[in-house]
Amino acid sequence: MAMRPLWSLLLWEALLPITVTGAQVLSKVGGSVLLVAARPLGFQVREAIWRSVWPSEELLATFFRGSLETLYHSRFLGRAQLHSNLSLELGPLESGDSGNFSVLMVDTRGQTWTQTLQLKVYDAVPRPVVQVFIAVGGDAQPPKTCQVFLSCWAPNISEITYSWRRETTMDFGMEPHSLFTDGQLLSVSLGPEDRGVAYSCIVSNPVSWDLATVTPWDSCHHEAAPGKASYKDVLLVAVPVSLLLMLVTLFSAWHWGPCSGKKKKDVRADRVGPETENPLVQDLP
Repeated sequence: MAMRPLWSLLLWEALLPITVTGAQVLSKVGGSVLLVAARPLGFQVREAIWRSVWPSEELLATFFRGSLETLYHSRFLGRAQLHSNLSLELGPLESGDSGNFSVLMVDTRGQTWTQTLQLKVYDAVPRPVVQVFIAVGGDAQPPKTCQVFLSCWAPNISEITYSWRRETTMDFGMEPHSLFTDGQLLSVSLGPEDRGVAYSCIVSNPVSWDLATVTPWDSCHHEAAPGKASYKDVLLVAVPVSLLLMLVTLFSAWHWGPCSGKKKKDVRADRVGPETENPLVQDLP
């Protein structure tokens, strides 16, 4: 069997298009991203074309005969810059800029090299809000132990993750605790030795993070701080007042209903002349 000469195999192999896919690039709204045009060693680029291939097909930038061009009508018009190394910079990024991008490069021998990149743009994570809920026992003194529920919340952002951290100079490990609702709710049991211990809720997504810190032992006392009221104090005042208002309303409806008819009768009696009024007085024993 005759074998092909080595030079023909090399030529046939060089003419095959080479495609690289699967690379993922992450960035956030308001930032910028650099889509790097990677190519093999010795690949001398003669022409290059950058395109958006999903969710819409658009021409973004070209390199032809040594000239760089980005003034194409696309959603990135004015936000795209093609560098001398043929990497494409996009920014400032918007929430709808996620998608797939490709660069097609042709070398001086006519060989092509295609690279596809996936860009994912995330919103920056805002600072979360932490609320403290307690369940205490006893009424006279602060409790020796305090069951605390810490609730952490952040706006609905895609692929957000919740985690908790115990802030202390001495790391004795986390007390017995439980996590609920994908980490948004933390339950811990505290004692007087935890008076100054703080807990941080950390929210994060693949490109950003933020946290909020609270000291839950401050909420474990029955008495509220001056100018503040605990939820128990509010209930002790609000419930009796609501019941009192309800009773007053019911009593008024019962009392003024019959009396209004009687009052109308009295008004009619007052309008009767003196000649009818005297006989009634005279008939009295």
